Amino acid sequence: MKVSLFDYDLPADRIAQAPRERGSSRLLLLDRQTGEISHRRFSDLPSLLRPGDVLVRNDVRVRNARLWGRDTEGRLTEIFLVESISEERLRWQALARPGRRAKPGRRLDFAEGIIGTIVSVSPDGRREVLFDRPIDDEFLERAGTVPLPPYIRRAAGAPDRDEDRAAYQTVFARQPLAVAAPTAGLHFTAEVLAEIAARGVQIADLTLAVGPGTFKPVTAEDTASHVMGAERVWIPGSTRRAVAAAASSGRVAAVGTTVARSLEAAARIEGAPDGDLEFSTDLFITPGFQFRTVDALLTNFHLPTSTLLMLVCAFAGREPVLKAYREAVREEYFFYSFGDAMLIS
Repeated sequence: MKVSLFDYDLPADRIAQAPRERGSSRLLLLDRQTGEISHRRFSDLPSLLRPGDVLVRNDVRVRNARLWGRDTEGRLTEIFLVESISEERLRWQALARPGRRAKPGRRLDFAEGIIGTIVSVSPDGRREVLFDRPIDDEFLERAGTVPLPPYIRRAAGAPDRDEDRAAYQTVFARQPLAVAAPTAGLHFTAEVLAEIAARGVQIADLTLAVGPGTFKPVTAEDTASHVMGAERVWIPGSTRRAVAAAASSGRVAAVGTTVARSLEAAARIEGAPDGDLEFSTDLFITPGFQFRTVDALLTNFHLPTSTLLMLVCAFAGREPVLKAYREAVREEYFFYSFGDAMLIS
């Protein structure tokens, strides 16, 4: 399909720039059978789920993946750590901005006296960076900054705001394996989760280590030419059993596109053994995809022409989704990571 079919107009003032109180967002409901749209609050979510449903969350934790270094001329360069490629955590794959300051052989000075050297640059723009000391989770917690998307405007090199650190992490986050948040999960509070469980809805977890592939812009003209980056997925046996049981007792409600991709990718693994499941997926879901597992999808409002919007359109239909987006703009919903939510069922 033409990528341009997934474009839409969004006024700049509808892009949420700051987090609001967790759980206070608006919730647009879209019935994917009828196309009917209605408006609620996120706090109404428990009443929209049914006993016997299974709510599946992505429990990944966001790593403070953004480091700010200075080159030999004192100029600031952003190094966005993607993943460690050495056991000692000395070598990392990273993205850099501006790229002209991160050419092979360049040295950058980081917090706490750590020095990094750009070893190489791949055709897709990724850098290999060699540090003189290990970049461990403790260092990133102290010196790294929250990897907010670029459309959330913050001053380059500025320390994190406390509210950003708190808001860009789900209340159920565990292992720090992601470089971006599973944003549909950011709305939940402990109280909402308790209400959901009290209604007889089972809550189950999986882990998708959100990487650059999730938010990589689609630069091709046709979706057939875009390749998703592979991401690691872990699905516990307990979650797999709960999802299988929901086929007869209720619905599988995915919290976010990362959960939807994980469950649908798992459903396509031939001969998968029982129990815990670990795999990589580069599944790219576009309209025409046949969903085998997910019955309902809780999601945020996504960027035009993004792979996330394409997945949502595959789930509910391109025209109904874009109509819902236009309605959300008219009703002054907020969009993207710190924005409002929609529930499609």
